[in-house]
Amino acid sequence: MKQPIFSGTGVALVTPFRRQQETVDFTKLEALIENIITSGADYIVALGTTSEAATMTEAERSAVQEFIVETAGGRVPIVLGVGGNNTTSVCDALARTDFDGIAGVLSVTPYYNKPNQRGLLAHYRAVASASPVPVLMYNVPGRTGVNMTAETTLALAAECPNIVGVKEASGNMAQVMELLRNRPQGFRVISGDDALTLPMLAMGADGVISVIANALPRDMSQMVRFGMKGDLKKALPLHYRMLPLMNAIFEEGNPTGIKALLEAQGAITGALRLPLVKATKQLSNKLTALYNEYCAEA
Repeated sequence: MKQPIFSGTGVALVTPFRRQQETVDFTKLEALIENIITSGADYIVALGTTSEAATMTEAERSAVQEFIVETAGGRVPIVLGVGGNNTTSVCDALARTDFDGIAGVLSVTPYYNKPNQRGLLAHYRAVASASPVPVLMYNVPGRTGVNMTAETTLALAAECPNIVGVKEASGNMAQVMELLRNRPQGFRVISGDDALTLPMLAMGADGVISVIANALPRDMSQMVRFGMKGDLKKALPLHYRMLPLMNAIFEEGNPTGIKALLEAQGAITGALRLPLVKATKQLSNKLTALYNEYCAEA
């Protein structure tokens, strides 16, 4: 079977919750998915860190996964977040998962226990062996406390045919350039930072898994397409127009900011599950003002 090519704009999908009961609001989720697909995004990442999957029950995660797959209806690939800091548990989760309609998995580096590079190599070898679909690794040291070096990433890319790319969110552009310079043919290097996406595309990266695209799917998708074609004349205005919002949504953490922006748009409530809490009034007002400015510049 031909492996899917994960390039362009992937959307790290949020999970809308109802304001009072904090149960999943599937009506709002359906509307988000429809807007993302019809606005031109290339694929959706379900149950990643932006989705608050860590605070859902297993039954909720299964229901959300099934709903996303059904709503997308094969129009775009679905990548499923499956990660953790217990390698055996991650592999067990992969064995239990229904992969019907799932094109790949996104698996974050183990967090908290801070494995060294040999530990990361062993972890991803096990994940690649356990996964029946292609694996995208996710390097995000700001969340996990450990950086997966370019040397480790490239070793896994060369050794494991089932590992097809990395979502790189280290913010280390020298590391990104080393990955791009030395990667094997077909291995995807994907931005994990909205604000660094265009610079990474200019160096040869393959797209983004984006948070801001929950709220601005059309403009983010267009910017990425222009950037991948090397058309900076068209990409730069979109980049700089979105940049204040890209930066502001992370001021109080993710997905706090993107949910506040989506609430300002009237798309969802800003409800989150503990230990995350809603954006402050100060940030909500700031995002509303920035979004109004963004719309005025259209």
